[in-house]
Order: sequence, then structure tokens, then C-alpha cells
Amino acid sequence: MPESIVQNYLDDARSAMRAYKKLADKAIAQLEDAEFFVTLDDESNSVAVVMKHMAGNMLSRWTDFLTSDGEKPNRNRDQEFVIEANTTKDDVSNYWERGWQCVFDALDPLQISDLEKTVTIRGEVHTIAQALNRQLMHYAYHIGQIVYLAKHFRSAEWKSLSVPRNRSAEFNAHLAANPGVADREKQFDAVVAFAEKKN
Repeated sequence: MPESIVQNYLDDARSAMRAYKKLADKAIAQLEDAEFFVTLDDESNSVAVVMKHMAGNMLSRWTDFLTSDGEKPNRNRDQEFVIEANTTKDDVSNYWERGWQCVFDALDPLQISDLEKTVTIRGEVHTIAQALNRQLMHYAYHIGQIVYLAKHFRSAEWKSLSVPRNRSAEFNAHLAANPGVADREKQFDAVVAFAEKKN
């Protein structure tokens, strides 16, 4: 496979990770502190729980990414879905940032040659591309939950993080007049900047 294709894939994976984090952070920033720990029903997770679970997954999957199994022996996945009574928003936010830092510390140094390697997750062999795609899918799934909950709580006060309703044609015209590049993070920034114009 041409090296340029592999490099493009790595660049896109990094950009996508940063775009997903920005999306989650901008949704979380719209929450009132009291809403952070609220569940919609007994089977639902709060934003805090989703963040704690994601961070736990990140620290397990990305610590020693190329050299150890992605499911670390010291991980307690079930506990990721439990929020202790004395847990604060800052506690969860700090853990969330630690998780993402672990992701970028492992992802950013990857070289083209690393994609020829394999890693294991719960003993199952993955190519590097498979491992990256697995995590991208997992994080997108949970960040969608965070955005949904934040939008539910904010309701009419929600500040759109995607193309606002009934403004698609306007956004397309905006892009035609201001062409960008196919970079996930920059695309997300452009959408948010557009949405904020009339919010």
C-alpha cells in the first residue's frame, strides 16, 4: 500500500479523535453542574458515567498501546459505571482529561511503519488500523450519548454543534464561498463557528 495512503489514514484518525473530543467538550460545557450526574431513568447513564467509562477505556487501551494487551489487568470496567457519592464534577473532568491525554500520547507518535504491527485487545489480535477504528467507533458512540443528554437538558437553550435546523442551504453556500480542507477537526470548527453566528 502506498505510504501516502497510510499517512493520510493516520492523519485522519488523529484529526477525528480531536474533533470528537471537541464535540464532547462543547456539549459538556453547556451543562449546568446539577445536570452532570442526572440519569433519565434507572437504566440510563449520566454524562458523568459516560465520561468516566470512556476515560477508563482510554487509559486501558492506550497505555503501552503497541506493547501490551489493551484490556489491562488493573482495569475495573464495572466500576466505571458507578459514581461514588463524594465524586465531584472536577474529579470526573480531570479523569476525562487524563484519558484523552493517554490517547494522544499514544496516537501522535505513531509512524507509517507501525501500521504493519498488531496489538491485542482481550487477547484478540488486531491490526493497528483495526484497533484505531475500534476506538473511534466506541468513542463516537458514547460522545453521541453525551451530546444527546446535553441537548435534552438545555432544550431551547441548546447551542448547536452541527449545522442548525433549516440552515443547510445557507451552510452549503457558506462552504462554497469559503472552501476548506478535509480535516475533521477543522470541519467541526467551521460548523460550530457557522452555527454560532446566529445563536
